[in-house]
Amino acid sequence: MSRVCTSLQIEIPIIQGGMGNISHAELTAAVSNAGGLGTIGCGTMSPIEVKQLIEATRRLTSRPFALNIAIRVSPYTEDLITLAIEEQIPVVSLSAGNPAPFLARLQEAGIRTIGVVASVKQAVKAERAGIDLLVAEGVEAAGINSPLELTTMTLIPQITDQVTIPVLAAGGIGDGRGLAAAWMLGAEGVQLGTRLIATQESCVHPQYKNHLVQADDLETRIIGREVGQVRRVLNGAYVDGLRPASLAEFQEKTNESFHIKGALEGDETAGYVNAGLVSGLIEDIPTVQALFDRMMDEAHKRISRPFP
Repeated sequence: MSRVCTSLQIEIPIIQGGMGNISHAELTAAVSNAGGLGTIGCGTMSPIEVKQLIEATRRLTSRPFALNIAIRVSPYTEDLITLAIEEQIPVVSLSAGNPAPFLARLQEAGIRTIGVVASVKQAVKAERAGIDLLVAEGVEAAGINSPLELTTMTLIPQITDQVTIPVLAAGGIGDGRGLAAAWMLGAEGVQLGTRLIATQESCVHPQYKNHLVQADDLETRIIGREVGQVRRVLNGAYVDGLRPASLAEFQEKTNESFHIKGALEGDETAGYVNAGLVSGLIEDIPTVQALFDRMMDEAHKRISRPFP
């Protein structure tokens, strides 16, 4: 069993990314029930809303799942840390900020910690601070990304060369080939986001899922680069019309309400949907269990096949 599986008490080294608004209880539980680590993405939700999701998830699974707290995004970061401890959540992933101030409290409560990083410097700093595991995320990933824009293929081997704790790869991974590649690059597991949206248990609008299935390799784009923020989304009428004059205007026009319109209401003329470059590889909408079984089988076959 890999260090990732041992540390997180899971069966296969696949975890769910912290997707705000769309990591419903049904999807989180399905990932955990399939042997991975489901994750509730707290996003900008209040502690009361997150607690309700925790309770709903526990009604659907008895297996471990995580909370993702986006440190600089959430207005409730301190309260969510307290909630994780009170609810005895086994794993907390920390993104969009410095995890160091929160690690001691979480680890004293017996909670495993995951830090999301986008560069070697960030990874080394997080390890020195005492984080238990790392997710190294390339710019291929959906949603808000690091302005450094390093790719998963180049980022993973550089980070695994410089740290000793387990690393999971994220960004551009959605099938067994991607899982096998991540292993070959030195990662000990993977984090999935976009691929999990196109599953039967995902509670997003069917239009979102269908858009992913129909997507080709050019169907995503980066928006916000000109104002200093990098967000990867699917093409659509709403993002076509975005012409922000400032970072503040961009953040206002891409706030959670517009994401909800696109992802949950299926209206991509009035809102947008996040999506990673893996969108071009998505061809069906399986159950999470079927997806994981297929990925693990394909990854092992790819690794064991003879090479030229």
